[in-house]
Amino acid sequence: MDGIKAAFARAKRENRAALVTYTTAGYPTIGETADVLLGMEAGGSDVIELGTPFTDPIADGPTIQKANTKALENGTTTTSCLNIVREARKRGLRAPVLLMGYYNPLLAYGEERMLKDAKAAGVNGFIMVDLPPEEAVRFRGHCTDYGLSYVPLIAPATSEKRMKLLCSIADSFIYVVSRMGVTGATGALSSGLPDLLAKVHKFSGGIPAAVGFGVSTREHFVEVGKVAEGVVIGSQIINTLREAPEGQGAKAVEEYCHTITQRRNPAVSPATNGHSNGTSHGISTDANPNGDGSGWISHSNGEAPKEISAADPTKEPASKSDPSNGTVHVDAVVTGGDGPGLADQLDALNTQDEKDPELMPSRFGEFGGQYVPESLMDCLAELEKGFDDACKDPKFWEEFRSYYPYMSRPSSLHRADRLTEYVRKEAGKGKGANIYLKREDLNHTGSHKINNAVGQALIARRLGKNEIIAETGAGQHGVATATVCARFGMKCTVYMGAEDVRRQALNVFRMKLLGATVVAVDAGTRTLRDAVNEAMRKWVEKLDTTHYIIGSAIGPHPFPTIVRTFQSVIGNETKEQMQALTGRLPDAVVACVGGGSNAVGMFHPFATDASVRLLGVEAGGDGLDTDRHSATLSGGKPGVLHGVRTYILQNAEGQITDTHSVSAGLDYPGVGPELSGWKDSSRAKFVAATDSEAFIGFRILSELEGIIPALETSHAIFGAIEMAKTMGEDETLVINLSGRGDKDVQSVAEELPVIGPKIGWDLRF
Repeated sequence: MDGIKAAFARAKRENRAALVTYTTAGYPTIGETADVLLGMEAGGSDVIELGTPFTDPIADGPTIQKANTKALENGTTTTSCLNIVREARKRGLRAPVLLMGYYNPLLAYGEERMLKDAKAAGVNGFIMVDLPPEEAVRFRGHCTDYGLSYVPLIAPATSEKRMKLLCSIADSFIYVVSRMGVTGATGALSSGLPDLLAKVHKFSGGIPAAVGFGVSTREHFVEVGKVAEGVVIGSQIINTLREAPEGQGAKAVEEYCHTITQRRNPAVSPATNGHSNGTSHGISTDANPNGDGSGWISHSNGEAPKEISAADPTKEPASKSDPSNGTVHVDAVVTGGDGPGLADQLDALNTQDEKDPELMPSRFGEFGGQYVPESLMDCLAELEKGFDDACKDPKFWEEFRSYYPYMSRPSSLHRADRLTEYVRKEAGKGKGANIYLKREDLNHTGSHKINNAVGQALIARRLGKNEIIAETGAGQHGVATATVCARFGMKCTVYMGAEDVRRQALNVFRMKLLGATVVAVDAGTRTLRDAVNEAMRKWVEKLDTTHYIIGSAIGPHPFPTIVRTFQSVIGNETKEQMQALTGRLPDAVVACVGGGSNAVGMFHPFATDASVRLLGVEAGGDGLDTDRHSATLSGGKPGVLHGVRTYILQNAEGQITDTHSVSAGLDYPGVGPELSGWKDSSRAKFVAATDSEAFIGFRILSELEGIIPALETSHAIFGAIEMAKTMGEDETLVINLSGRGDKDVQSVAEELPVIGPKIGWDLRF
């Protein structure tokens, strides 16, 4: 922390802005990164941000995303990042270094372990792009215990109230986003920058502000330096590395930095006093009469002092400052006051003056939250407030229900007679529940997705947003969104993974027929997760006019609650219909689970009905004993992805792993946080059906009931059949038939030559 403060103080004395430079650890190679850090410093950099690569960087543009991907391909890990800093320190790096990245890799590594190891390696602090304020306060406190800095980010859309609180977290400097959007070099700076900086300085209490996002030239540097204490350059550093001849990246970066600063830092020899982070931790005593440093105590063992004293260290023996006796000297000690603490203040981070106690909870147990870039926080608060106002307005629900005929609601529910008899033959005497089908496949557009699409479009209109973006996997949500946009006269852009575009070409054409723009995302796994990444990035760029209709019960609060609220029409209707048909509630309800929109919509109305069993069926792919599945709740562990803490599929490093499912709509490495909460509380049970088992469900329903189901739903059918076999003949079970299968017929035909022989299905044409 002190090293960062000293760097900004030195720049101020020299009447210039401090240069803060960014590079991704492991890019272009792990071995070159230490050289790049040294090149930055030699070219005039004052502070260095070392990016810790993450598979799903929602706040970064294509330049840094590609660097992340390359670094991960090179085998870069959290340990690699720390070793890079350690190596650079050994070779003489004196500039303070901040680790900049996303929370999940740090969470997977372990916070306490990270702080300890980062300190030992020579790291000076952290910038966490997606850490929510309530956790940032806690994490910042731990950083302070280790003498490390936590740097908050402030964006143009940050409210004044929120800005005050974020400024109060800062201890070394404040990172100010110069424009709305994701990282990347641009040709022009925001015209609102001076006003933004004026507000930051008003609340910062003298803490320096460094401006980034879009700065790339000497002219930018000089212009920004007139209103800010620091300037951050990142994407242009990555571009310089990409364009440099092999092995010449560090030198190219040094020369680029020199063109920005017009100065060079003299090379220094490696530290010999045991310090690896370029800051002195010695304490002055009266044993240093010559001022030559001979009386300073070097804390080479890195031990954290345990006792605090306000006594004047210059009046005491030097031994009193040695960590071995556990004393650290300060100027004064404050035991605390009666007023609210920072964490208490941060509990009210909405844009309204007082937090409304009736606003939806952001957590489901330990799951949920808002792990997003600061540029999204106020927009999420606006969305939460707008949604809450709509929920309290009877006229809104009246308008929503007025579209039921358009949506083909209520959807029908009926007993699957032949499927029930099939189960009873398989199960034996006295066994085999009565199976009912909730026919969401009969909705307009062919799935449950229309429920949420209509609801969110109406919310967007209330918020004055006239452009809609969405992500889609199997294409059903994309089709539903394109449909409502056509109905309401809104511009629509749908992001879809390139692999899903191939698998669901018919739905791509349907979206285009409806007037939507379809953008294929040819990055990462080229599936739903990459479509979500891109949609979130694009939303950040146009928050003032655009609403993101997220299709599943995923993402940052309030999205999971919004999706669940509109999809709960499924479970509410099921309750009423089963009461009318059977005189009681069902004994079990079953739904497939990808992100979880149809499952949470069916389950939530039954959540407090203890007699009703809830079964979610995930995509088991080639099996849970392989790496090729998408069964997040069955095979994952808690983490953070796409703005929410939930169960995710990840490796030991916290990187999101590739998924596989024969059904595009379930091919996702996360799940809704409410479902995660139900898993941990055991309110719901989750199992996995393999690709082959899903094909069995697909075949059985088609042949016995004359209903071709979506491949997503086919997983639920198989799981429901297995469950029904264990139930009595007097019991009832409802399957949420979430989508129809015409979109999947081609995929089934393509997979049958491989899967057919495994399940004894010889269907040739």
